[in-house]
Amino acid sequence: MADLAGVVPDAAAQLQSLPMAVVMLRADRSIAAANAAAENMLEQSARRLIGRPLSEFLRFDDARIGLALDQPDTNLAAHGMRVEIGRNSVRKVDISLSPVGDGWQLLVLNESGAGSPLFDSEPSAEGFAVRGPDILAHEIKNPLAAIKGAAQLIERQLDGAGRRLSGLITAEVDRIALLIDQMQSLTRRTAAPVRPCNIYEPLARVREIVETAHPGSVRFVEQFDPSIPPVLSDVDNLVQVLLNLITNAREAMEGQEDACITLTTKFVSGVRLRLSRDDSYIRLPVEVRVSDNGPGIDADIAEDIFSPFVTTKKTGQGLGLALVQKLVRDMNGRIVHERDVQQGLTKFRLFLPLADQENQA
Repeated sequence: MADLAGVVPDAAAQLQSLPMAVVMLRADRSIAAANAAAENMLEQSARRLIGRPLSEFLRFDDARIGLALDQPDTNLAAHGMRVEIGRNSVRKVDISLSPVGDGWQLLVLNESGAGSPLFDSEPSAEGFAVRGPDILAHEIKNPLAAIKGAAQLIERQLDGAGRRLSGLITAEVDRIALLIDQMQSLTRRTAAPVRPCNIYEPLARVREIVETAHPGSVRFVEQFDPSIPPVLSDVDNLVQVLLNLITNAREAMEGQEDACITLTTKFVSGVRLRLSRDDSYIRLPVEVRVSDNGPGIDADIAEDIFSPFVTTKKTGQGLGLALVQKLVRDMNGRIVHERDVQQGLTKFRLFLPLADQENQA
C-alpha cells in the first residue's frame, strides 16, 4: 500500500478546512461555491447557496462594499463592517474581496474579534484598507524608469520647448513613482515631511500638465491673490492633490463647449484645525479653490466622495479623492466639497497653513 503521508490535500479540501467563510462569486454576483464555514455563517447549505445572488443572504450597512462588489477588479480589505445575515442576525465581520479574473471574485468573511485580526486597518479610513501588491508596484516602476531614462537622453538633443517638455515627462515619471509608493500606504499614518512652498508653482505645473495632455479641452481662469506667502506643504503631494481635482473637473465636463475651470487663491479667516496630539489649534488661512461649471456630483454620493470605493466613473476605482483627503490631512490641511446650485458650480476648497509659524495661533 502506498505511503500517503506526504500527499498534499487538494485545493477543495484545504478550502473546506479554513475557519473563515470563503465564497466564490460569479460576474453576476451569484454564489458559485462556498466552504463549510460559509455554510455555518450564512446558515444555509452549499446546495441552497450555489446559484443564488449573494444579496439574498448578506446585506452590508456600508454602501461602499456594494460598490466594490460591482467593480470586479477591486481589491478590498475592511474591518468591523456591520452585515445583516438572513432576516434577524446582525454581525460585525472582517472582509476580504479579491478579483480572480474574468469577473469572478473571492469573498472572505470572518467575525470581528474571532481570533487574531486578519487584516490591518486604519481608523481614520473607517476600517478600510486598500491593498497594493508589491509585485504590481514593481512591474509599474520598471517601465517608468525606462521612460525616464529615454526622456533624459532625448532632452540632451533638444532645446527650448522640447527640453521643457522632456523635463516635464521626467518630473511626472518621478511623481507617478512616488504616487505608487503612496498608494501602497494609503491608510498608514506616516506622512511626508512638509516644507515652505510657493503655492503658485504647483498650480502652474498642474495647469501645464493638463493643457499639454488635453489641449483646448477646457478654459482656465485664474483669480489669484499675489500677496499670499509660502504655505506649509509637500510640493509633490500638493501637485497630486491639485492634479486629481483638476483632472476630475475636466473629465466631468468632457465634450462641454463652455467647459471652464477657475483656480482661486485667497486669505480666509476663522478656519482652524485642532491638533489631537497636544489639544492645540493651527490656523488654515490660505484657501486654494478649484471650481468648474460642469454637471456636478450626484447628490446620492456627494456626502461620501472622500470615502474609498465611491465613484461615478464606470472605470474608476474610487480611490482618487480618498487619497486626496489623506494627502491634505498629512499636510495639516483640510478639503471640502460644495455645490453652488445657483451659479452651477462645483467647488473643492483646500485650506492650508502658512509656513511662517508666527502667523499660527
